[in-house]
Amino acid sequence: MFKPSVILTTEKIIEIQGIEPVILFGPYDHLLKKIKNEFSDVQITARGTQIILRGNREEVALLEQIFNEMIFLANKHGEVLENDLNALINLALSPSPWPITILHGDEDIIVASSDYTVRAKTNGQRRMVAEAKSNDIMFAIGPAGTGKTYTAVAIAVAAWKAKRVKRIVLARPAVEAGESLGFLPGDLAQKIDPYLRPLYDALQDMLTAEKLKLLTEQRVIEIVPLAYMRGRTMNNSFIILDEAQNASNKQMKMCLTRLGINSKAIITGDVTQIDLPKDIDSGLTNSPKILKDIKGISFVYLDKSDVVRHKLVRDIINAYEIHEQQ
Repeated sequence: MFKPSVILTTEKIIEIQGIEPVILFGPYDHLLKKIKNEFSDVQITARGTQIILRGNREEVALLEQIFNEMIFLANKHGEVLENDLNALINLALSPSPWPITILHGDEDIIVASSDYTVRAKTNGQRRMVAEAKSNDIMFAIGPAGTGKTYTAVAIAVAAWKAKRVKRIVLARPAVEAGESLGFLPGDLAQKIDPYLRPLYDALQDMLTAEKLKLLTEQRVIEIVPLAYMRGRTMNNSFIILDEAQNASNKQMKMCLTRLGINSKAIITGDVTQIDLPKDIDSGLTNSPKILKDIKGISFVYLDKSDVVRHKLVRDIINAYEIHEQQ
């Protein structure tokens, strides 16, 4: 006797009138194909101005929310980015109690301009925003791809735009990860540029190139190696220490004690990617043990459910976790 491989329990029709399919589904339907791969037990049919979903009631409901968010983005911004879809799928497949409607509400907006809006897209990123508001120092610890740096930079830009701080200082330890600075071409500025480039990239998404250049020249925004912060006091500033797992205990103490009047700091890092010599302890690893009882300092831990990059990043993190446990 023939037995269907999928039990069809419900059907949902979503109207997409006024939106070009290529905007919603991507060139060559690559966004639609991604959704079909992730929800292979649901029949997804795109026909004219309709999307027809047939399958398990719960999965159909999740897909309905995902498509509604994509329609919202298509109408508001004229495009649907793969990163946005990745975030929606990750929320749908994670055990997070947060609703998938992450892109509709203004409550999730971190910073907005006339042509760009940054939103908290995962439970972990929402916690980062909440903790940064209520604490002067916040640690965001989690694996690659969870948006730690990007969210931290957005929070700092939002504070500057709201005139809660007068400048933003972004720092990274220039630790040699399999390479030697001495063998890299150029002067010192050119040698350290690759270490600081991710911070520039995040800022360029939130500020125009001309605005970023002007603010950098005026030292309203500083992007510096961690060592350059020694001896300074940062008043009315928002400090971000990125890749903090590569800061020693002494460097971490030095960075945290730069905090001046009316200043805040976010420390981000991944304790599974420490590039320090084996005889040097990571300041990020020790910070929770040393600082856990101090009021005004909070710790946010992100995990693979917060990954907003390619789906494979989450799978890679999971594979390495299994390997390390074994």
